[in-house]
Amino acid sequence: MSKPVDDHAPAVGLRKGWTTGACAAAAARAAYEALICGRFPDPVSIVLPGGARPSFALTFEELGADFAAAGIVKDAGDDPDVTHGALVIARLNHGSPGSGVAFRAGPGVGIVTRAGLPLAPGEPAINPAPRRMIAAAIDEAARLMGAAGDVIVEISIPGGARIAEKTLNARLGIIGGLSILGTTGIVVPYSCSAWIDTIHRGIDVARAAGLDHIAAATGSTSEAAARALHGLPEIALIEMGDFVGAMLKYLRRHPIAKVTIAGGFAKMTKLGQGLLDLHSSRGEVDFAWLAERCREIGADPDFVARVRLANTAKEVADLALANGVDLGAEVAKAAWGTAAKALRGSAIALEVVIFDRDGTLIARTPFWLTH
Repeated sequence: MSKPVDDHAPAVGLRKGWTTGACAAAAARAAYEALICGRFPDPVSIVLPGGARPSFALTFEELGADFAAAGIVKDAGDDPDVTHGALVIARLNHGSPGSGVAFRAGPGVGIVTRAGLPLAPGEPAINPAPRRMIAAAIDEAARLMGAAGDVIVEISIPGGARIAEKTLNARLGIIGGLSILGTTGIVVPYSCSAWIDTIHRGIDVARAAGLDHIAAATGSTSEAAARALHGLPEIALIEMGDFVGAMLKYLRRHPIAKVTIAGGFAKMTKLGQGLLDLHSSRGEVDFAWLAERCREIGADPDFVARVRLANTAKEVADLALANGVDLGAEVAKAAWGTAAKALRGSAIALEVVIFDRDGTLIARTPFWLTH
């Protein structure tokens, strides 16, 4: 599960790439053909779930008496993927007749240790969709070659354990390396699908662990502050970044009893304005909106005018603090209202907390029940 990259740049004009799952499937097909006939196809082609048939160049080949291994360097296109440039190796051995395709984790590929993920604890972190791609690639080759597709497929990524430190795998309970991911086989630059999937899996893991309280934060400072505020375990922390809408919509279908949303003043202001994607490309802080909140709570006209003409959200927060205007509480309540609307019908006890850049608490709502 990739760790978030804080950018929502549009994919227009950017080069697409291939998932680790697609690379693993192509490497597995090449290794299978070498296992059966002693020759590696290079390049090797596979059919993706959507019907496309890309070709991949091999960068690693090894053939032994009872095994074959092939490797492909992952090209993530123009996406800032931490696995871009990683070598994905598939090593195949013959399996027992009728056994089909079995999967193993080699060096650099993680093992699932917690419930709640799409794979059972103890399984190699090769997700279901990549498993289907690998099995389909081997099956196609087996049919063409008139051979049985009974093989043991070991996927490895040299250096994967080190790369995994840049991901959220350990928090999700994937230990020892990377996950083999991808549902379509194609990486769309800056689509953020991997990040959103990580948010969903974090919620799944928390639910499977029986937790009744999670904290979803926009960044590391607010996450650490929310964790300290409630004494939460790491497994209860959801790094949602700007994707509060994606997190809330998933929670609506997969509820947890208590949810804390934590963030800085600017992000929570945008949530209060009604935005569910908090990135700057999706909307800015509305100073007229903040000024109106100040007017509603009785701030003097000169102060309201200063807020309306402010340059940054931090400037407004500092002004409010210096002048004894409890604007943070109004922003927190408005943010709660937006989030509660997205959670309607879920009966979740929801809290919004706002922290400054040092992690100091600015404002906090009670745990009000959503309806």
